[in-house]
Amino acid sequence: MSSGPHKSRSPSAKGNGPDSSEETCPLCAPDVKLLRKEDWVECEACNTWYHWRCAGNGEDVKRVAKWFCKSCLEADSSRTVTFKTPARKSTRKRNVQDYANLEEGLGSDSKRFLHMMQGKHIHPDPFKRMNGEDVTLDWLQEDETAMLEPIIIEKPDGLGLKMPPSDFTADDVASELGEHTAVEVMDVASQSDAPGWTLGKWADYMEQSPEKRERIYNVISLEVSGTKIAEMVVPPKIVRDLDWVETFWPSTRKGKGNVYPKVQLYCLMGVETAWTDWHIDFAGSSVYYHILSGSKVFYFIRPTPTNLAAYEKWSGSDLQNQTWLGDMVDAVYKVELTAGNTMIIPAGWIHAVYTPVDTMVFGGNFLHSYNIATQIRVRNIEIATQVPKKFRFPMFSRLSWYVADKYLKDFRNHADLPHRVVEGILALANFLVSEVRILENGNEQSKKEVKEQIPSDRVKDAPAVARELRWRARLAVGYSSEGEDEGSKQDRSRPNGVKRKRSDSEAPMVSSLFKNFRPKKWDGSIQRTENSETTIAKPSGPKPSGDSDEWTSAWLDDGNSEEMDVEGSGVQLTRRRELYTKVRKTEKGVERQKIERTVENWDWDE
Repeated sequence: MSSGPHKSRSPSAKGNGPDSSEETCPLCAPDVKLLRKEDWVECEACNTWYHWRCAGNGEDVKRVAKWFCKSCLEADSSRTVTFKTPARKSTRKRNVQDYANLEEGLGSDSKRFLHMMQGKHIHPDPFKRMNGEDVTLDWLQEDETAMLEPIIIEKPDGLGLKMPPSDFTADDVASELGEHTAVEVMDVASQSDAPGWTLGKWADYMEQSPEKRERIYNVISLEVSGTKIAEMVVPPKIVRDLDWVETFWPSTRKGKGNVYPKVQLYCLMGVETAWTDWHIDFAGSSVYYHILSGSKVFYFIRPTPTNLAAYEKWSGSDLQNQTWLGDMVDAVYKVELTAGNTMIIPAGWIHAVYTPVDTMVFGGNFLHSYNIATQIRVRNIEIATQVPKKFRFPMFSRLSWYVADKYLKDFRNHADLPHRVVEGILALANFLVSEVRILENGNEQSKKEVKEQIPSDRVKDAPAVARELRWRARLAVGYSSEGEDEGSKQDRSRPNGVKRKRSDSEAPMVSSLFKNFRPKKWDGSIQRTENSETTIAKPSGPKPSGDSDEWTSAWLDDGNSEEMDVEGSGVQLTRRRELYTKVRKTEKGVERQKIERTVENWDWDE
């Protein structure tokens, strides 16, 4: 898998190394893995070539003037290895200035982030360690914290994960993708792009020993979908089950030749002491992260409203280079990962990453339906802090429309969706309605940007889709459905993660009428509640008992209760009457709706 070695000669040797690329070093073990750039040295007597790392004595090969192999030295005692006289160097210490970073008010010390962290209180992480076979959709339904806190899976067994071999290196990446392929590299000291890198140059850099690296760099954005490496990597099954790109983006519009969000397969290569400063993954996307070799240390901050506000203030300001974000939030948690570990990071978690040793990681980003509100909130923070579009989730709005189109069909078909998903759909619908309002009332440039993100192959009437989806999501969650503004919530009793089962009586009976639904706004409304009356009455049906629901049929029969004059007999009945009146203008006049509701509470004395 590795490319042929680069052969550089010692100054005393003739040519640029062995004439044949198949030449081997006599001192190498048969299974030794060649370095990308090998220094070779030629014996002046027998003209045999050796790897300097095999035959040398630790000296710099460039200092060699005349060299003999061990056999030739033993054969003739007059032969001796000689070295060039070293060039005179000034003993005066010179400071090397990094002018690019000085212009930004930064130093050239890549460890300044670690210095900033010294003495800070870091909490041990409270996150769950799980077995791979337990990370399933059932876990999402049964655990209210599922996909709301990071989880660590120490062994990949049962995750449905596929990875390259553990000895896969940067050299292998360059070989598979091409040594001249450009790669984005981050300068750790400035946390900004370092231009001019190729995978070949990066592989050479990673092959250097840590003490020879003049600067610390990091590769964190090499996406490999559609390449040979992608054939070696399969994300965990839970990720594939949840991922919006995987489940909602049309399969005919993915793959080679199509433009779609390529964020599912990243190869991350970090060297010793690399640091990635505090960030939230784009659009609040969740992350799966597998350590192939090496180790990583994560620092986490919970995405509470207060912490997110602190992050928004810190991000993109002078505070970013001068302030430890941990001082502005409630707590920082530390997680250490080693080879073979996998972590899933949920939406919105603020984190920084330290690399203790050279490390190879495979991971990816994904949006999902169990925390849509946080995803949209983070997207809004990105816009507020003017994050460039190239660093945001690609085609976020277009993907959201595909998701909306599918969930609208589910609602129309009375699908039984988990309550957390329904609440997320409402957040999604509110976001899309805001997009529609731009389409209807924004300036021409804004209208154009919104329209370009609407997938016309699926969404024919975007305003109708957004508003109908919001209407149906409100009903499913328990909100009233009138108007553009959210009404009051009717039912807060269901915990997160519990499905809301819709009875036949609750199912919309006019779904076919809502193909292009847009609710009309009422111009005025009033509610009056009459004083409650309490009496003793004979109930219409039996008192509920146990888990049986047989008692419901008698009560639903709408029979009249018989009121009694004799106190002490029957059941205490409290009855009140509520009157609702709503009005709005029509093309020809006024529409008025008058609704009368009777509410009865039957209380048996114990």
